[in-house]
Amino acid sequence: MGVKINSIVGRKSYQCDLLFRVIDIINKDGKETAILYGEDYRLIADAPFEDLVMIDSEERSKISREFRSLEAQSFELFQQDIDLLRHRHEYNATNGYNQDFSYFHIPGRVLHLDGDPNYLKKCIDLYEKIGIKVYGIHCYEKDMPNQIGPLIDKYRPDILVITGHDSYSKSKGKKADINAYRHSKYFVKTVIEARKKVPHLDQLIIFAGACQSHFESLIQVGANFASSPLRVNIHALDPVYIVAKISYTSFMEPINVWDVLRNTLTGEKGLGGIETKGVLRTGMPYKPVMEE
Repeated sequence: MGVKINSIVGRKSYQCDLLFRVIDIINKDGKETAILYGEDYRLIADAPFEDLVMIDSEERSKISREFRSLEAQSFELFQQDIDLLRHRHEYNATNGYNQDFSYFHIPGRVLHLDGDPNYLKKCIDLYEKIGIKVYGIHCYEKDMPNQIGPLIDKYRPDILVITGHDSYSKSKGKKADINAYRHSKYFVKTVIEARKKVPHLDQLIIFAGACQSHFESLIQVGANFASSPLRVNIHALDPVYIVAKISYTSFMEPINVWDVLRNTLTGEKGLGGIETKGVLRTGMPYKPVMEE
């Protein structure tokens, strides 16, 4: 059975270190070439058919179990962080547990643009599991700069995620050259357009980038958090963990960058950012509407 669209494959030249899904097949230099999306990492690549190995369901399950275990560990650590933040909010809202105040929280609005519909679904599932309301939009990376302005007007987000797939190609230039990256220039243009709408770094918090993206350019044009400082691959769910930490931190509190990164699956090699305030607001009293 040959390679076709949606086949799960590995690359011989990389010892099948990552799983990829074939999303397109093209003719490149007279050879059949597959365009590949990473199954767990936000990486786009291409490879000739002779470099591909079909991954059977048993091997795929084995690799997937390893990734799911890492995801579970990361989520458990993250959940501990969120519980600590909630206890701190409760302590502050009740004057150190000395007052019986009833209070409520208003979290920020999240707009998540993703170039991959499968990854977007995975992210939305995690947002819901964590308890964050999100507007998820599938939008191809090349279309994002033109789409972002109207989307900001429509959803008025407090947090914006701009992600999808990316990769660096040494054959196209040095790491400092943004044209050597598959989609970084589109992410940069999208951040620029977003900042035209909301210039202030604390009024719209932006995460931008994917695997191996041009980190410095994204931060320079106005992203609060971005990938990838050491041009490594980032996990599909890493943007969600960053957003969740921001969402559950009070707007009165600055966020230490390391506190945001330490429970992601990729860490500081693949993710970075600048000091940023949270977006959570606490109100009181909480009075549920009574039915007459």
